[in-house]
Amino acid sequence: MRPILLKGHERPLTFLKYNRDGDLLFSCAKDHTPTVWYASNGDSTRLVTSSADQTVKLWDCETGVLLDTFYFDAPARAVSFSEGDKMVVISTDPFMEKQSAIHVKMINSDRSLQSSEDVLTITGPQGRINRVMWGPLNKTIISAGEDATIRIWDAETGKCLIESDPETGHQKVITSMAKSADGSHFITGSQDKSAKLWDIRTLTVLKTYTTERPVNAAAISPLLDHVVIGGGQEASQVTMTSTRAGKFEAKFFHKIFEEEIGGVKGHFGPINALAFNPDGRSFSSGGEDGYVRVHFFDADYYHIKV
Repeated sequence: MRPILLKGHERPLTFLKYNRDGDLLFSCAKDHTPTVWYASNGDSTRLVTSSADQTVKLWDCETGVLLDTFYFDAPARAVSFSEGDKMVVISTDPFMEKQSAIHVKMINSDRSLQSSEDVLTITGPQGRINRVMWGPLNKTIISAGEDATIRIWDAETGKCLIESDPETGHQKVITSMAKSADGSHFITGSQDKSAKLWDIRTLTVLKTYTTERPVNAAAISPLLDHVVIGGGQEASQVTMTSTRAGKFEAKFFHKIFEEEIGGVKGHFGPINALAFNPDGRSFSSGGEDGYVRVHFFDADYYHIKV
């Protein structure tokens, strides 16, 4: 496996995402500087980012120009475009006397008509909502966070439709959430040292991948029946622990059989972000060490029988 080391951040990585074509990789870190790694001619035009400074910002991908800023009265934690990019869903943290909340805003292609008002606001979950994303056909919103519960919300009314079963679901904070390429299922990572595969409509647990470290990030291969999981011990303890002891590898599991099939080392701290390129031929990892590592699979990888 051939890695490329990208050094553009001065603080720990928090999130990675490819555009739909796989030719642009976006990274976010605690240095307040979202970065795009440009591979070839990309078709993406807009980027949306959330921040603890209580803002969500809309950017022009090609020029880096700030197009719009949405202001909140609490730190903004997670954000996701809808299919078609006409809406964004945003989660905000509990702050002062305010509950955590989910906000939906319309994105207007004509900036002069852009409104700052929510078209939907949802409250209810306890603690931080670490991840939000859209369900099939933008009809639902899926959230997960500190209360270890996944919820599916009606995107029109804000009504909670389904909650994950506490018996089969995660037992500690849910840290990450990512959809499959076809949108039929998704994976979550948790501090309970597991990742789980879920049906996106019913919240049935399909598979569980157990490891020996808190899971900060997980992703599903769009090419093979594989998932990748990353994490490691708490960041506050990293300086006291060797790379081997800290368990900072990206671990691969067979998606169907739930067996660990390999690992990729390289980071000198917990892995906080993982993303597969949409073509399935590479994946990227972002760590507490401030580096983005892009890993290209060898030809033999594609000959694995799955």
